[in-house]
Amino acid sequence: MSTRTIALIGPMGAGKSSIGRRLAKHLDRRFVDTDAAIAAEHGPVPQLFADRGEGAFRLIERRVVHRELTAGGVVALGGGAVLDPGTRDDLAACTVVLLTVDEQAVAARLTDGKRPLLVDGIASWRRIAAERQSLYDALADVVVDTSRRPMTTLAEELAARLAADR
Repeated sequence: MSTRTIALIGPMGAGKSSIGRRLAKHLDRRFVDTDAAIAAEHGPVPQLFADRGEGAFRLIERRVVHRELTAGGVVALGGGAVLDPGTRDDLAACTVVLLTVDEQAVAARLTDGKRPLLVDGIASWRRIAAERQSLYDALADVVVDTSRRPMTTLAEELAARLAADR
């Protein structure tokens, strides 16, 4: 298995954290969710958006993403992290896994109230996902759809695929 950092990207609700945890366990690597790291250091992401705005959040996100991608392991990025050119540059040194999900499957996953950009639910998700799709596609080394199959199975298959690709 390559020691390159494995970065999980994709739209909100695609399962980056769920698959990332399982994938890291299969590969015996550290796992970090950058949104969780941001929340641990700066408070809940929705509160950061409310108090300081998206611009301030993106600056914090950039620093945390750079640090975690550099540290290695399996790193789940927030859906919008790819908007930063520096993050895109950092991803060039990583194995980038794009997780995709269809609208019907994601609707059931977006009920936690922790996603400040989803002001009007699935319509916001649809718009944001479409805006970012070309970036996701350009960065991806591997694409996995999470819409219909169990996360555990997908993580096992992805671990085997990544091990075979070394």
